[in-house]
Amino acid sequence: MHIALLAAALLIGCLLAVQASVNLQLNKAVGTPYGASTVQLCVATGLLLALGLATGSLGALGQVPEAPWWHLLGGLASPFYITSGILLIPRLGAVTTVGLFVSGQMLASVALDLLGVLGVEQRPLSVGTAAGAVAVLAGITVVVRSQTRAAAPAAAGVGGVAVKAPPNGDGRPPSLAGWVVLGLAAGAVLPVQGAVNALLRGTLVEPLAVAVVSFTVATLAIAAVLAVLLATGRTPRPRFTPLRHMPWWGWLGGACAAGYVTGTFLLIPQIGAAVTVALTVTGLQLTSAAVDQYGLFRLPKRPVTPPRAGGLALLAAGALAIQLL
Repeated sequence: MHIALLAAALLIGCLLAVQASVNLQLNKAVGTPYGASTVQLCVATGLLLALGLATGSLGALGQVPEAPWWHLLGGLASPFYITSGILLIPRLGAVTTVGLFVSGQMLASVALDLLGVLGVEQRPLSVGTAAGAVAVLAGITVVVRSQTRAAAPAAAGVGGVAVKAPPNGDGRPPSLAGWVVLGLAAGAVLPVQGAVNALLRGTLVEPLAVAVVSFTVATLAIAAVLAVLLATGRTPRPRFTPLRHMPWWGWLGGACAAGYVTGTFLLIPQIGAAVTVALTVTGLQLTSAAVDQYGLFRLPKRPVTPPRAGGLALLAAGALAIQLL
């Protein structure tokens, strides 16, 4: 059973890589990353509602008033992560942004395990956890630095949309420290989201009901952001007609996002936050390498270089060290 849980964490990371790749098609069709994010989160919410109806899980939503109000806010992590990616990529570049996100995830997951907060079982800092966390951070640093900024448009992660980095254009040098803190915080909210959703499951019991609440909150939040930006002229009006010509796999992003969020809050209480994050990051990067190697989802082929292969090996070694040592 334990091996099955570890394999599930790797698979969840693979879903994120697929999401990041197919979101390029969605963003291209809609014409604005905020609009594409809203569409994708609506798709994910609709899918979860359909599954909940089919399985009879939605009756658990009647227990929502019994939950502490802040247990309902896990979904806010997704729009925060999405918006941070859209803001950071033009200023810091895709490579640095991805590195900050993963670093924030790793640091927050280790902190959750060490402190035993938000319902996460307290786990002492072992040699394996420390060495593994360092290896994961070193591995992701090697991986992202081995890719050129021009060749690797990044994705904004859970429910996010891949966007190319346009010029800054504001004429002012950004405060680097502030953007770095934002990137770390955006990564850190993902394991926190998983822990908060796990707490909500303690009240609702049904995982699908928890996921429905999380994605409903996320969808409403990103829709509000889109509305404000449209009202102030800060983003183009979304186009919906081109969605009819999008390939079928361009709609997979919503399903992948739903799978990641649901799987994360199920796994964190079972195997710990640090192991979950280490394995999902490893699965994400391994699948991303396969997408690049074979040019999947209409993306250009980019052969895996020796430095990138070495970084992937470090990631895998770090994930194993956290679990085994």
